[in-house]
Amino acid sequence: MLAAVLIGTIVWFGLGYRIYGAHLRKRFALDDRDETPAVTLADGKDYCPCRAPILFGHHFSSIAGAGPIVGPILAGALFGWGPALAWILIGALFVGGVHDFGSLVASIRHRARSVAEVARETISPAAQKLFLTFIWLALILVLACFIDLTAKTFLAKTPTLDGGSVATSSLLYIALALVFGVLVNRFRVGLIPASLVFVPLVFVGVWVGLEAPIARESVAIGGLSAGQTYVGILIAYCFVASMAPVWVLLQPRDYLSSFLLIACLVGGTAGILFGGLTIEYPAFRSFMSDKGPMFPFLFIFIACGACSGFHSIVASGTTAKQVARESDALRIGFGGMLLEGVLAVMALATVMVLAASANPGAQTPTLVFANGFGRFTSVLGIGANVGVAFGLLAISTFLLTTLDTCTRLSRFVFEEMIGSRSTATRWGGTILTLALPLALLNITVTDATGAPMAAYKMIWPLFGATNQLLGGLALLTVTMWLRSEGRRAWLTGIPCAFMIGMTVTALIYQGYGVLQQLYAPTTDGAASTALWFQAGYCTFLLFLAVFLVAEAARARSRLPGIPASA
Repeated sequence: MLAAVLIGTIVWFGLGYRIYGAHLRKRFALDDRDETPAVTLADGKDYCPCRAPILFGHHFSSIAGAGPIVGPILAGALFGWGPALAWILIGALFVGGVHDFGSLVASIRHRARSVAEVARETISPAAQKLFLTFIWLALILVLACFIDLTAKTFLAKTPTLDGGSVATSSLLYIALALVFGVLVNRFRVGLIPASLVFVPLVFVGVWVGLEAPIARESVAIGGLSAGQTYVGILIAYCFVASMAPVWVLLQPRDYLSSFLLIACLVGGTAGILFGGLTIEYPAFRSFMSDKGPMFPFLFIFIACGACSGFHSIVASGTTAKQVARESDALRIGFGGMLLEGVLAVMALATVMVLAASANPGAQTPTLVFANGFGRFTSVLGIGANVGVAFGLLAISTFLLTTLDTCTRLSRFVFEEMIGSRSTATRWGGTILTLALPLALLNITVTDATGAPMAAYKMIWPLFGATNQLLGGLALLTVTMWLRSEGRRAWLTGIPCAFMIGMTVTALIYQGYGVLQQLYAPTTDGAASTALWFQAGYCTFLLFLAVFLVAEAARARSRLPGIPASA
């Protein structure tokens, strides 16, 4: 049964790419005769034409992160694997794939600017300013949460894995990527011979990490804990990686990480197909969970893997500046989302094989995935410790990619907000962007009882709604762009209405719950800063959704009708 689920998933997405992808290519009128911004605006730093295989690796690594792993495992554990599987299969093809591809093409047609710039030209200047502010805050939120998660991954310890192994492997991987980038781009070493050397070295790095883990005590320096030291190291890494030209680290690292992904998919697939594993976890567990009801929260918890607003920022941020030909947008944007759907189903499979009495919520989703991956690869004769280490390294790699891509994207958004692309704004925007998550991860606020809590935990409950609202608004922008071009837009309009509807419903539910806690007799009203922040944030997101939808309605009323042939 488990093997049938995976085979069915691959066939579904394969047919979807050929059939629905061909329809999208026709509707968006891709034409390789038109030069892309990567060619016309090439500057050797941010705008760099990139070969499709390398750019696919960058794009996929950037959009994947821990999202297609955390979301499906969380939703599958809460509601059962059946609803989660259905949303991944339908969402990735008809919602997320269209969202990613549409955002990428719209950006290419607008000088590789962000979806907010597209909103300015198709909706209104006010929509652009509000959208940019929202995107920048959302990226800072992503940075704060993923830096903390990456630091915890570096320190991860399991019954078969010493803490520090992932840190060693990750640092070696970054060093290999730097050397690979210099050899390919400066010394003109061929891509194939370089790959034949460096790809195996990436896997050797997993073994080195197992043999020489970085001890927790060695990074607990200057009165800081090991976790705080890693947070500082990661902040510094984000700064350097995001300021350097894309060929130095971003492109080569993401290209090499694509082989980690392939190994994950191949190893996991082999284990599922030939391991004789059975599905034990219930397909349906409950409509209501302690996090909220299935509708709308299934569509909030599973973002990456089905539809994620963060993808539109990546597509219209770094990826659009590197697409060499318009036809590459289909395989990178649409194909990348479908491949992420396969990864999401594989992550869900690590829940499906758990015993019915298991409690996946007792572990972090990254550990559930790594332990499940180790179980899958043990079928191939690979030791459980190697499988777990490899699974954690893959997650760490995707997280690192997301972090420095987020930082670079935040700089782009900052430059767009103030209308300047200079050396001063490059440095200033990057420093300000990283200073905020650093502060969030080192200050404390209070919960409903007045007890101190980490600041990022205050924001995390609203992260899912923020991300999905961004997806709905990106689809709204692409829809308005298609309409302004005189083309029918139901391919993006229907997913747009669905995503905004689900997100607004979730925000109302969350906001009502926060207000109930805020005015409960047991709540310390004077000290509950987390609840006040969440209430204000919910209000801001609802205002943003209503304002942009209203602005879009006004803009649409000014557009001429669509010809029957469009």
